[in-house]
Amino acid sequence: MARRIILHTGFHKTGTSTLQATLRENRVALKHHVALRLRWHLKDVVAAARGYSMDHDPLTLIKVQTRFGQMVNELPGMPRRTLIISAEELLGHLPGRDDLANYGAAPVLLYAYWEILKSRYPQAEILIYLTTRAPEAWLASAYAEHVKSSNMTLDFDSFRARFAGAADLEATVADIASRVPVKVHSIRLENCRDLPLGPLDPLLDLAEVPLALRPELVPAKYVNRRPSDTVLQALLAANQTYASDAQARNAAKAAILSQAGLS
Repeated sequence: MARRIILHTGFHKTGTSTLQATLRENRVALKHHVALRLRWHLKDVVAAARGYSMDHDPLTLIKVQTRFGQMVNELPGMPRRTLIISAEELLGHLPGRDDLANYGAAPVLLYAYWEILKSRYPQAEILIYLTTRAPEAWLASAYAEHVKSSNMTLDFDSFRARFAGAADLEATVADIASRVPVKVHSIRLENCRDLPLGPLDPLLDLAEVPLALRPELVPAKYVNRRPSDTVLQALLAANQTYASDAQARNAAKAAILSQAGLS
């Protein structure tokens, strides 16, 4: 059985994509110490979690539980290893999508994951690890992601005014810690800048990956970085110009990103 299970579920825009890419890049070096389930292993689960974050429908939560339970039941035996499950979408959509104001679904979803894992691995220690970010930096990054990846037409000031409450990630951590019966560990992205593997290093500490192994690990290139202000404004203009024509909007944005070398 897994001796320890770590749920790393975000938050979005806190270095999670780079962290997961580094885990994937080093999976062979880490295989004697950790078993990995990353976001590309969890597509069905995160699709349901996204739905629950939007509608808070008990039937959608049952779908999340069913799919997560299926994933857990399909796991191989992992004697003496730590299981790391890392996917920010396990908390649902990034706030700012449509009218999603915050991470209000996070404690419910995490409780559901904990309950399933505890049933499957009753002797395992289960931990939650959350990466956070300073509010203003998080808002800027979340806004850029929405402009790039959705049909966002708000300017940044309007976005910030509407969704500022979602940026208090520390408050969400406290809410989760008060409602899920496991230890919750968190660290700000800004406090990881000087660590060799960024926010992955504290996660490897929790997994008790030997320090002697760390120099062998290869940092991944930054993934999903924020576009420049010039590119961001061009993408926003495309969203506004083609607000009712998804095909034209997507084509215009693809051309902008390709020209910027971001496609």
